Amino acid sequence: MRFLRLLLITLGFVSATALASPAALKEGADFITLKNPQAAPAMGKKIEIIEFFMYHCPACNALEPTINEWVKKQGDNIVFRRIHLPLTGEKDPEAHLFLTLEAMNLEASLHAKVLATWHVERSRLTSDDDNTAWAVKNGIDKAKFLSFYNSFSVMGKLKSLGKLVASYQVDSTPTFVVDGRFLTNPSMIGGANPNIPREQLGVATMQVLEGLLAKSKK
Repeated sequence: MRFLRLLLITLGFVSATALASPAALKEGADFITLKNPQAAPAMGKKIEIIEFFMYHCPACNALEPTINEWVKKQGDNIVFRRIHLPLTGEKDPEAHLFLTLEAMNLEASLHAKVLATWHVERSRLTSDDDNTAWAVKNGIDKAKFLSFYNSFSVMGKLKSLGKLVASYQVDSTPTFVVDGRFLTNPSMIGGANPNIPREQLGVATMQVLEGLLAKSKK
């Protein structure tokens, strides 16, 4: 039984690795091309990768170590950024916290701590008061945090976030968009490749991103 499980995992890894080839990717299954491609910022030879996520999303949290390792390996080949889905609309507290930390240039350094609050400490940040208390607990000056939290810039981005997400045709997390053109996510890849074991789905997702990166350079 143990041998069979190891064999399935190995076969799954091989299948996932094969997805790295652009020719192996199945459009409409492993990925889709956006009907209205979104302009990616000019970055020379670097290609933009966007992860659409939500702090409370278990799948996003589970994928975090894999995506972090993959991004690190890409080095100067990509520019990676995140966009938080506004699950509850224009006043979504999770997205509000994300946009505030981003405006304060703290999102990258505190991203893991927000995820740990949700998924390790099991503490839910579901209100403005929760977010403010969390910020203070994690060493951010309260007055400074609130000045960004309630700023015209952050509030404007929060209000328009739903429209931005819709322009990328994103309706679930985690989802990735490559070069403003190609969309993929673990659910699509798992559905298109049922032979890949669930524990290898993160690896398969990174391999699809590899293939889409190559496709973007053509």
